[in-house]
Amino acid sequence: MEGTSELKTIRGRMMLGYGIVILGVVLILGVLFVGTVRQYYYGSATQALSERAAVSARFYGQYLDEYSLGDQSRYIFENEITEDFTRVEVIDLYGNLVIDSYGLPPGKKTPTPDIQAALKGSAETWMGIDPDTKERILALSQPLMQDSRMIGILRYTTSIKRVDEVLNKITGAAIGVGLAVVCLSLLVSWLMARRIVSPIGELTTVAKYMAGGDFSRKAEKRYDDEVGHLADTLNYMAEEIVRNEKLKNEFISSVSHELRTPLTSIKGWSETLLSGGLEEKEETKLGLGVITKETDRLIGLVEDLLDFSKLQSGGMGIRCELVDINRLVEEIGEQFIASGNRHKLNIEVELGEGPLELTADRNRLKQVMVNLLDNAIKFTPEGGTIRLTTAREEEEVRIQVEDTGEGIQAENIKRVTEKFFKGTTRYPGSGLGLSICKEIVQLHKGRMGISSVFGQGTIVTIWLPLH
Repeated sequence: MEGTSELKTIRGRMMLGYGIVILGVVLILGVLFVGTVRQYYYGSATQALSERAAVSARFYGQYLDEYSLGDQSRYIFENEITEDFTRVEVIDLYGNLVIDSYGLPPGKKTPTPDIQAALKGSAETWMGIDPDTKERILALSQPLMQDSRMIGILRYTTSIKRVDEVLNKITGAAIGVGLAVVCLSLLVSWLMARRIVSPIGELTTVAKYMAGGDFSRKAEKRYDDEVGHLADTLNYMAEEIVRNEKLKNEFISSVSHELRTPLTSIKGWSETLLSGGLEEKEETKLGLGVITKETDRLIGLVEDLLDFSKLQSGGMGIRCELVDINRLVEEIGEQFIASGNRHKLNIEVELGEGPLELTADRNRLKQVMVNLLDNAIKFTPEGGTIRLTTAREEEEVRIQVEDTGEGIQAENIKRVTEKFFKGTTRYPGSGLGLSICKEIVQLHKGRMGISSVFGQGTIVTIWLPLH
């Protein structure tokens, strides 16, 4: 069971794969090497015997063609050099031994394949066990010709015991080297697998802690490779989860505060009006005004939450119609002039030339611009200026809201469109307004950019495609 479990791991599969490949390569190379060496040694011995037999057969056939096979045999026996331990035999056409350099009696038959082939007229070699000496020999039989007719067989044999011993040593050495290579390769493969798997195991452990809610654990980046990048990604994910958790808690706290404040005002004035009666018209009017104002705040907050919920679930749709951006911006500017006067702000509207018509959801675009103007009014001190402009840029319509307010700190510019983010807690709000605006613009295939200089003002620009 343990072996089966090990094969299910990455390390086990890597070791098995590497082992099969390495063993296959070593076997192939080993077989080729041993085969080449055997071919070289046996081929050299065979070539030597073949050349010697061919030369002797031509010589005896050319210069001793008038002699009988017996006379030629005696001549061969008397003049053949045998100091190299090569055995020479002469055999007649019936396969009977005529003469032998080892002194064996004539008449003996040795029906080996090389002799059978030579009797048919072709030179042949054979390796096997000699029935007389019980040694492995290499034999070559060559036909003896006289006047284009075969009169016998000239056979050379030599012991290949030493050649076999050398080849056995070489084969043993090759096997040893192959086993060493396999073992070394498996060791290197195990180290490589461990180098890869160990960091993954550590990442798995850290991920389990993170899954349990412990984000203080960090994945260690050992190498700058894919596993190292995975460690970076895991750490980044943990940081994002912690940050989002913090933003969520801040959002819940902020929303709770935003809900509590108007509800407290509404409840307080309601009790005041109920306890004091409705005789005091001024007090009643003031109380009802506060209740109306705080109710509007609650409605705005609830609408932001509903829009955010729709965006998260993908349920926010847009109902497109032909919209003249200049007319829409002009209407919104007129709508906010009174609010600007109350806050002692100068609101300017500059429209681009000609009608800027595009297909869009009029109400959603109005919601975006109202939100942007509300923010501009909220963060611009008395005496400031808010400028609302439109223009055509190639195949796009540009809508820009510029204010001379307090601006946004540089480190917060990229985050102000994030969900729940609030750059400052001095003003009420859910932290969802700009995030919802960005999502609505993107639903229209547009884009939104924010630039700001802290202490000088902010510019929010929206680009919408004409087509």
